[in-house]
Amino acid sequence: MRTEVVSEPGAPDRPNEDFAGIGLPASGQGGCAIVLDGVTPPRDGTGCLHSVHWFTTRLGGALTELTVSRGDLTLREILEQAIARTAVAHGDTCDLSHPRTPQATVVLARWSAETVEFLVLSDSALLLRSPDGTVTPVLDDRLDRVPRASLASDAIADATVRNKEGGFFTAAADPSVAARAVTGTLPRAEVRALAALTDGATRWTEKFREGDWAALLDVVRKEGAGALVGRVRELEAADREERVFLRRSKTHDDATVVYVEL
Repeated sequence: MRTEVVSEPGAPDRPNEDFAGIGLPASGQGGCAIVLDGVTPPRDGTGCLHSVHWFTTRLGGALTELTVSRGDLTLREILEQAIARTAVAHGDTCDLSHPRTPQATVVLARWSAETVEFLVLSDSALLLRSPDGTVTPVLDDRLDRVPRASLASDAIADATVRNKEGGFFTAAADPSVAARAVTGTLPRAEVRALAALTDGATRWTEKFREGDWAALLDVVRKEGAGALVGRVRELEAADREERVFLRRSKTHDDATVVYVEL
């Protein structure tokens, strides 16, 4: 089995708000891959004493432990329990009802000798490569379907579409959001490799249009996850002033790739 993890901050002077992990049980049977992309908070606060990277570390740690140890739970149940556990850790000190309480996108994948299970919530991505080389993206595209006017400001987005019916959903303090995640299961024999990526890494395909999902996964497979992030950084730097690519509010974003060959 080949595994690779790369996670780079968007800027050297601020913490990386992503989380990445691979879990391999002591039994040697199966494993899991986890990627979270922490949502950068607005300037006027989140109602929470804790940082976004505190939240993603807590949530990511809970997801790793539960995904490896609780094979009896579905991935939605695991996400539900991990969110609840994280909320308890700061519910007494923070306003978890605030629309910008720390939150994150989620990608989970878990494999056994028989199956590969997956879960995606919000705009991080999971790519699955079959034995014949076909690459299938697993995406939660609700954010892409939100009208641009609804994202004109943090206040408008928070009031109308963030974690609301008809809008988009992220993992924050409400465990019931786990039911909103995109999930599925495939036979293990139908998945040769997988990659979980935050949107800072998927920019290569989604924003800069340098290649499709299969081409992106080929870069990771042949050159490594770091090479993909390096290509993204070059494209971002070249477009620093113009930002001609839609919905790119930051010149650079945290970029994370977890790659597994099964």
